[in-house]
Amino acid sequence: MEVILIFDIGKTNKKILLFDQELNMIHQEEFSFDEIMDDDGFPCDDAHRIEQWVLDSIEGYVVSDTYEIRGINFCTYGATLVYLDAEGMRLAPIYNYLKPFPDQLLEGFYESHGGKEEFCRRTASPELGMLNSGLQLLWFKRTKANVFREVTRILHFPQYLASLVHGQGVSEHTSIGCHTMLWDFDQMAYHSWLNKEEISLPDPVPVSETFPVAIKGRMIEAGVGIHDSSASLAPYIMAAPEDFVLVSTGTWCINMNPSNSEPLTVEELEQDCLCFLGIHGKPVKSSRFFLGRIHDLNVERLQEHFFAGEEAYKTVDPGYGSIRELWESGEEGQIFFRKEIPVVLVELGVDCRQFGSFEEAYSRMMVDLMRRVVHSIELILAENDSTEHLYIAGGFARNPIFRTVLCLAFPGKRVFISEVDNASSLGAALVISDNIWEGSSTSLDLGLSEVKV
Repeated sequence: MEVILIFDIGKTNKKILLFDQELNMIHQEEFSFDEIMDDDGFPCDDAHRIEQWVLDSIEGYVVSDTYEIRGINFCTYGATLVYLDAEGMRLAPIYNYLKPFPDQLLEGFYESHGGKEEFCRRTASPELGMLNSGLQLLWFKRTKANVFREVTRILHFPQYLASLVHGQGVSEHTSIGCHTMLWDFDQMAYHSWLNKEEISLPDPVPVSETFPVAIKGRMIEAGVGIHDSSASLAPYIMAAPEDFVLVSTGTWCINMNPSNSEPLTVEELEQDCLCFLGIHGKPVKSSRFFLGRIHDLNVERLQEHFFAGEEAYKTVDPGYGSIRELWESGEEGQIFFRKEIPVVLVELGVDCRQFGSFEEAYSRMMVDLMRRVVHSIELILAENDSTEHLYIAGGFARNPIFRTVLCLAFPGKRVFISEVDNASSLGAALVISDNIWEGSSTSLDLGLSEVKV
C-alpha cells in the first residue's frame, strides 16, 4: 500500500502517522521522550534522541513489506530554531520556548526599529519572549556569542528535521510567519533588523515543495516541513467550498480567517490578534482567547459549590429559549465576566447562592464567557466580511451552549462542527500529496455536520 509518512512532533507527544492515497489515516504510533537539560540547566527536548528516532523509523518503514513509503513530511511545534555549522552539524540544544527571556536584551532594540508598537504591528507578533523565535535568535547571538560565530545556517525545527532526510537548508512561510518577529507583513519579506544584525536566513520555498531522495534503493519525495498550527488549517483551506472562519477550541480558542487580508492594527494586536502566514504564503488574520483554561477553572468552582460531579457540565441542556433570553439580555446582564476577564470567577466575588442549581449557574457562566469568544471572532472579520461558514473544531464543538450561542451571534452564517482527526498531521500530508498522487486532495472529507437551533 502506498502511503505518506508523517512525523508530528509535539512538546509532550511525538507521533508517526501513515496516510493512504485518499488521505485516510491508516496507522498511528505515539511516543514520549524524557526531556534533558540544556547548557543553562533548563529542560529541553532531547534533540539527539529525536534525530535518531526519526532516522531509525524512516529506515524501518522504508523496508516494510506492508507499506510503500512515497512521501515523508514533518509538522512540529514552532518558536524553535536550530543552529548548524558549515558541515551541517547541530551546534546547540533545541532550546525550550518556555525558557525565561532576559528583558535587558531588548534595551534599545525596539527603539532602533521604529518603536515597540510599530515593530510588533509590522511583524504581526505580540511580544512573547522566547515564543518569538526572532527574540530567541537575538538571545542566542547575544548570550552564546562564541557558538554563534560558528553558525552558517539557521533553520526552524520542522525544516531542520526535514533536512535530515533531504539535506536541503530551506525555509517556508508557515514557520517564519507565526509570531516570530522575523517577517515584515508590510513588505512581505524578512524584517530589516536581521540585516542590521548581520543574520541571514534561507529564502522561503513553497510549503508544497518536495525533494526526491533515495532511501534503501527507493525514491521518495521528502517535504520541507510545516508549522503545526498552519498545518491544522491546511485541510480547510484546501477543501472548504466557501470562505470560512475556523474556530479551533481547546485550552485556547484560536480563530483563523484566511480570507481577511487587511493589515493588522495596533488595536487588534493589543486584543490578542496576530497574523500567520498560511500554506500559500498569504496572511491569515487570527485571534485567540484563553477559553478552555478559564472555563475549566471556573467549572471547578461551580462543582465545589453545588457538589456536582466532574462530568456534570457535559450534560447541561442548552434549553434554547433560556439561552436565547440570556444572550439577548446583552452586556448589562452579565454576572460572571464583564469587560475584564479574570481567570477565576471568584476574583469578581460572584455569589453562587443566587443560582438554584449547577445547571443554571453553568448556563449563565457559559453565555457570559461566550460574549468574549464572539468578540474575539468579530475582531478578525473583514470590514466587508465574505465568510459564509463558521467551522468549530476541538473540544468545545461538543458543547451545546457553545454551538447554540455561535448560531445566535452570527445569524447570517452557517455553523458547522468539523471532525477532522489529527488535523496537523493530515495537513502535513495534504500539502505534499499532489506531488505524489495528483488530485488526491479533491475528495477530502472535513467531517462537517451543520448545527441547527
